[in-house]
Amino acid sequence: MRLEPRTEVSLSRFIFAPIVAVITSLLLCSGLIIWSGASVLEAYWMMLTGSIGSAFALAETLSRATPLIFTGLAAAVAFRARFWNIGAEGQLYAGALMVTFLGTGDMNIHGILLPTILFIGSFTAGSLWLFVPSLIKVKFQVDEVVTTLLLNFVMLLLVSLLLEGPLKDPMGLGWPQGAPVLESAELPRLFQGLRVHAGLIIAIILAIVIWQFQIRTTLGYEMKAVGFSRDASQFAGMRVGKILLITAFVSGGLAGLAGYSEVTGLKGNLTLDLSPGFGYTGIVVAMLAQLHPLGVVGSAFFVACIFVGADAMSRSVGVPNYIADVVVASSLLCMLVSMLQVKYRIRWK
Repeated sequence: MRLEPRTEVSLSRFIFAPIVAVITSLLLCSGLIIWSGASVLEAYWMMLTGSIGSAFALAETLSRATPLIFTGLAAAVAFRARFWNIGAEGQLYAGALMVTFLGTGDMNIHGILLPTILFIGSFTAGSLWLFVPSLIKVKFQVDEVVTTLLLNFVMLLLVSLLLEGPLKDPMGLGWPQGAPVLESAELPRLFQGLRVHAGLIIAIILAIVIWQFQIRTTLGYEMKAVGFSRDASQFAGMRVGKILLITAFVSGGLAGLAGYSEVTGLKGNLTLDLSPGFGYTGIVVAMLAQLHPLGVVGSAFFVACIFVGADAMSRSVGVPNYIADVVVASSLLCMLVSMLQVKYRIRWK
């Protein structure tokens, strides 16, 4: 058996491959549901209705999808240039930390300017947190997978230290949490009584902007070229190091905006459990989307449906909600196999 590249890939094959991958993943996970003693159809129905079956459920799913779009875009931008940013979790907290520094009233900032300053500040904080590993990658060829991953733990420990010390809210009844952001800094809710907020609109707009940037600008083309071959790009006269630094700047900033969105749009203040792993899940979101910015929106919604629906399924039929992690992981594996078959055909000898 050998793999042979396809000379042409039909549009229908490219569109249906992700659908087949998701269906295959759900079929594979059916065995775990049966093992837990529940009905497969009832479990998946409860997952569906628990994620999109009502206005409240849909709002919760969209709320969960919002930070995943930011971190998914961060991973997609970096991975497209073959810069393996595994540190979106730390960059998310860097953005949230900057919001706490600037948006809780300690800094004398006019209320009208505050949302814009917080947006730019959180983007910059995420970018700067990725700057060091990207710089040593360019200068000394140090593996960015290791450095970005380890910096996640450094940031979490730093946040823990600050929340137990100088940033601890004196009105928080002893809980390790930051002071609440000012009302003028909060992102508005899209619907009264529901948790979905304007961060979703910002995330979708950024996905469209990045998509247009990648297909219509010279720098977007250069990022893609560097991802295909750094040696060929350098031979063609491209400044590979500069392109990688710009890529890291954009990627880290997008992850920092996830922290901005969560603090100003949903939580209201910084806590150590602000993210249940949005930075790591964003990698899965980007891979499911095949690194396409618009696909990130759809895959983030799908992953959010799985996690929100799994909670409803757990309450209704008694299936552990950890099955959501299995579904997402198996969906990624099935997607990789499916896209491999899109680009290559299997030849049997």
